[in-house]
Amino acid sequence: MSHRREFEIAFVGLKPGVHEYVYDLDDKFFAEFGEQDFNNAHTHVSMTLDKHTSFLILKFEVGGKVETACDRCGNNIPFELWDEFEILVKMVENPEEMNEEEGDPDVYYISRTESHIDVKGWLYEFVNLSLPMQKMCSEEEMGGPMCNKEVLEKLKKLNPAENEIKNPIWKGLDKLKDN
Repeated sequence: MSHRREFEIAFVGLKPGVHEYVYDLDDKFFAEFGEQDFNNAHTHVSMTLDKHTSFLILKFEVGGKVETACDRCGNNIPFELWDEFEILVKMVENPEEMNEEEGDPDVYYISRTESHIDVKGWLYEFVNLSLPMQKMCSEEEMGGPMCNKEVLEKLKKLNPAENEIKNPIWKGLDKLKDN
């Protein structure tokens, strides 16, 4: 199978019911989309396609590991991925117009004359959505073998709570904090 068509599913020839697909994605897959916030990707996506007469239900289960830079110290830390996503693909006469008007990102429209559906973009999107917004070790792991201890020391010195100089001008405002 050519690399271009690896992520295209010919759903017209499929019988109604559930069909399973498995995708193992690595750095080579993500390189086509440009620079990423992670590297050393070893992701596994299980997808089920539930075919009905006028619609498809696609369920994606994302798993695997990636390495990403810690937001706190900058060193690479490993992250386990796990998430689930579902897309409802409806077959209609005017898919472009319907996709523009649709407010729900979990609903996608295709033409009734389509015979293939390309899942490559969804695979990319769902792996990226599986990453946490804040990428850093927990408080218990902070300062562990994966942390950049020099950066942590500099951050500790910059912490305003510890280095705060009390100015008598603001003393009266402390009373209002508790109200």
